Amino acid sequence: MIRKMISGMTAAGLSLGMASAAFAQAGPIKAPTAEQMATMVNKGDVAWMLVSAALVLMMSIPALALFYGGLVRTKNMLSVLMQVLMIVSVAALCWVCWGYSMAFTGGSPYVGGFSKMFLAGVSTSTYAATFSNNVYLPEYVYVIFQMTFACITPALIVGAFAERVKFTPLMIFTVLWLTLVYFPMAHMVWYFAGPDFLSDNTSDAGLIYGWGGLDFAGGTVVHINAGIAGLVGCLVIGKRLGFGKEATPPHSLTMTMIGASLLWVGWFGFNAGSGLESNAATALAFINTFVATAAAAVSWSIVEQIKHGKPSMLGAASGAVAGLVAITPAAGYAAPMGAIVLGLVVSPICFFFVTTVKNALKYDDTLDVFGVHCIGGIVGAIGTAIVADPRLGGQGWIDYTVFPAKAGTYDLVGQIITQVKAVVLTLVLSGGVSAILFIALDKTIGLRPTEEAEREGLDISEHGERAYNG
Repeated sequence: MIRKMISGMTAAGLSLGMASAAFAQAGPIKAPTAEQMATMVNKGDVAWMLVSAALVLMMSIPALALFYGGLVRTKNMLSVLMQVLMIVSVAALCWVCWGYSMAFTGGSPYVGGFSKMFLAGVSTSTYAATFSNNVYLPEYVYVIFQMTFACITPALIVGAFAERVKFTPLMIFTVLWLTLVYFPMAHMVWYFAGPDFLSDNTSDAGLIYGWGGLDFAGGTVVHINAGIAGLVGCLVIGKRLGFGKEATPPHSLTMTMIGASLLWVGWFGFNAGSGLESNAATALAFINTFVATAAAAVSWSIVEQIKHGKPSMLGAASGAVAGLVAITPAAGYAAPMGAIVLGLVVSPICFFFVTTVKNALKYDDTLDVFGVHCIGGIVGAIGTAIVADPRLGGQGWIDYTVFPAKAGTYDLVGQIITQVKAVVLTLVLSGGVSAILFIALDKTIGLRPTEEAEREGLDISEHGERAYNG
């Protein structure tokens, strides 16, 4: 039995009766037809969602590619750019062929069905629900927006074993990981029947959604999911040649700064777009994304000032990304002051993991995917339960098992327990399946280039090009 149904939207943005003049005059329409849905589409929402999709795409290419590329050595710069570009391309094709159907159709609490494979049945006359009664988007808009999330998530993983992975097995891993991990996770966390339909079929929802899990924009689906996969990958592939003995400084922190800045800008589409509408809740997610990130950048710099006597640009950029990760699941639920607290808290925790824990355990997470994305995602996922509490200024949750939807009673302890369950499930699913995939690929076609190729650099050995000629 579903304990409660949690929307990705918040009380602040719940439109409940404001979709159209007809809605306002006649009251909400339960289970509207496609023809009725067509009258419930707002051009402002459509425009904002398409802009948000473009912003999220920018987070992958060029933002993530430049952020990661600047952190590796010159001889591997082009390989990182190529890996990110091609993962985005491969993921987009997987999404429209079978991913969208697996993630966002009914079937079971664990994964959707295949009724919309190759976008069968999706047209300019079909619509997707938002988080408000009687507010809809053209289904293509929803397909596009969610596709950008599927594109960036596997691209995050490559930072954990940058400079030492072969290109072709990485592409094969991407297809398999998306199919076996990402699409089911997206379904479990984000799929539900929609505000106008759920009350008639309360079992039509993903597993974690049915638990009452809060994940506004992807703390579990994107960051913890990718972060634990990255850790498993770096452990299976092994350490870089000379790790701990040879200096491996970033070749261009200027590029890393540019990449981090573009990530921050693109993240407004990532978080504020996840409300699926253009309203007050969108503005809330926007400002939370802004101030949490600022707080985390400041917090990391303060920690470095105390620890090393001087703050670094790399540290500030890492802090900003940690803040973006932490606020992702909470963006639509926290008040701005709560978002600032989340940002201030996440950086010292991530700093501890990328320095003390990483050095103690001696694993070679090249670009700190686990320390920033997985740990930051866990902090954000659990912290969401706290900052969402209305008694602390949060937005609470919306109960869609009634029609029209309304705010539900908030249980802080129960919500924390639910969030922890969601985190554990994500770690087990992604970590376990990723381990099987990495080991299977390593034992068959091999994941790692030869020692000679690795020393020469992946730019030449894998792609026959150099990032820089001069």
